[in-house]
Amino acid sequence: MAATAKQDNNTARLKHLFTAELASKLQSDLKLDNPHQVPRLEKIVLNIGLGRNKEDKRFFETTKTTLRKITGQEPQETFAHKSIAGFKLREGQRIGLKVTLRGEKMYEFLDRVITIVLPRLRDFHGVSVRAFDGQANYSIGIKDQSVFPELSFEDMPVTHGLQITIVTSTDNKQGAYELLKGLGMPFEKKELS
Repeated sequence: MAATAKQDNNTARLKHLFTAELASKLQSDLKLDNPHQVPRLEKIVLNIGLGRNKEDKRFFETTKTTLRKITGQEPQETFAHKSIAGFKLREGQRIGLKVTLRGEKMYEFLDRVITIVLPRLRDFHGVSVRAFDGQANYSIGIKDQSVFPELSFEDMPVTHGLQITIVTSTDNKQGAYELLKGLGMPFEKKELS
């Protein structure tokens, strides 16, 4: 009797897709000998920089509420490591907020971003293939938090953006691109260089 991959009700849809189909497909497509070499998601980091509004308590509370509602986790404050006079920045000063997602929450969040958030962006034609860094991590900038359905009008007294960084287990851009494409990331119709 052949074993079939059945999705557990508690397993995130993208995690099930990765383990049931995508991992073996990536291993054959990328010609990898070892299944442990297959690119996989490690974590997703959401970051909001406070910028000029670092002293504005209302802006800080709005950004904190945004991250808390869209991730289901309490955000961590980030602080300046050194003083920079040109930016009116002192060492130890609060400069932003971040949340790190792993495991099931990471897959569920990425699924919401791909299926709900990105299609709600104005004039959206796909995400850029050039947003990979040197370690094959992928970053998406969202200019307005109102595209997240978890936020109500009352949660947005001020608008702000946020940065989503998808950290992969590989340093090969092609492998990371194939992983994200297989998970459903809507890349624009340009070739990866």
